[in-house]
Amino acid sequence: MTNLRIGLEVLEDNTAISDNWGRCGLLSNQASVDRHFRPSWQIVSNILGKRLTALFGPQHGFFSTLQDNMIETTHDTHEHTGLPIYSLYSEVREPTEEMLANVDTLIIDLQITGCRVYTWKATIMGCLKAAKKFAKKIVILDRTNPVGGIALEGRVLDPDATSFVGPSPIPMRHGLSAGEAALFFNQDVQAELEVVPLSNWDPTKVWNHYCRHWVMTSPNLPTIDSVHAYPGMVIFEGTNLSEGRGTTLPFQLIGAPYINSSEKFVNRVRELNNGDYTGIYLRPVQFQPIFHKWNGQTCKGLQIHILDPNKTLSFSLALAILRAAIEFGEDKFEWKKPPYEYDYETLPMKLIFGSHSFERHLTNDILHKAFWREGVAAYAEKAQNIVLYPRQFKVYPESEIF
Repeated sequence: MTNLRIGLEVLEDNTAISDNWGRCGLLSNQASVDRHFRPSWQIVSNILGKRLTALFGPQHGFFSTLQDNMIETTHDTHEHTGLPIYSLYSEVREPTEEMLANVDTLIIDLQITGCRVYTWKATIMGCLKAAKKFAKKIVILDRTNPVGGIALEGRVLDPDATSFVGPSPIPMRHGLSAGEAALFFNQDVQAELEVVPLSNWDPTKVWNHYCRHWVMTSPNLPTIDSVHAYPGMVIFEGTNLSEGRGTTLPFQLIGAPYINSSEKFVNRVRELNNGDYTGIYLRPVQFQPIFHKWNGQTCKGLQIHILDPNKTLSFSLALAILRAAIEFGEDKFEWKKPPYEYDYETLPMKLIFGSHSFERHLTNDILHKAFWREGVAAYAEKAQNIVLYPRQFKVYPESEIF
């Protein structure tokens, strides 16, 4: 057991931190727990008493019950405290003036995944904008980046490709803690923001180092292995390949009925990835989702086994899998059609990659690293201005892909 303490635990150690927060709301979900699995709402309620006036939930709900994108949750009343629970994935995706009427400070305690596409960063951005607009304060109870704070993967999105899965120009794997992500966004928003920092977090270490149990942040990230695969495998949400939803291994199983041989598919992925699958093992499999894409149909493809999470680079691997799927699928491979996270016009893959020109970079015979790391060096330089835990970022891929 390490001596890491998350922001929630730091607050409990020194409750005087909250003395000037006034009336507070708390944005969290069922994964917002301390090392003993005590929920954030309980700890914060014990500290604040009647100063805690409202609760808020992100996508998938305060209790993380809903599975898919664009499935909204309703507002509710909390069983134990009697406080209102406002859904920020409902008819609105940021707090309204009415929701914040009895709130001076909105506390945010969310366990992020380290991937740009995960919508909680858009929710944090929305809370910052609402705080600026309605003269409120935001406090982030910081939590670690589970995939570490060093590696950066995937290009920075283009300004014309912003969305609810890309609210800010950051890479797919962004390397920031929850509090640092808020500080990065707030360079533009300029809301009143305070971060209760982590104690004893080493950004060179991933989640597994800290001997903490992973509590699923949403139904399709049930294990820490799925989290390590997610920054790459999430791209398959923009295709007609199954990304493993509807199985017990979401984001670790990738496949489709039109892949004729799992073994040949895995071999081609290995070739395209330059034989670099250090930290993982790709195993040919067949699987049958019980809901979502290819429900009830047998898919051939691969399973990603995480052998060494410190060496897992999922984004370059995902590009290799995608290129192989295009080759194997031929005219049966398809890009998913809109809508995707409340954008009803743009091809979802353009939003996921953050580029309207991604397709030609996948289908060219030679795909150079420049496109897939575009903007990342400038991002790393800008991020150095706000990091709370000093380190040097490392940009991947280091060599040409394909």
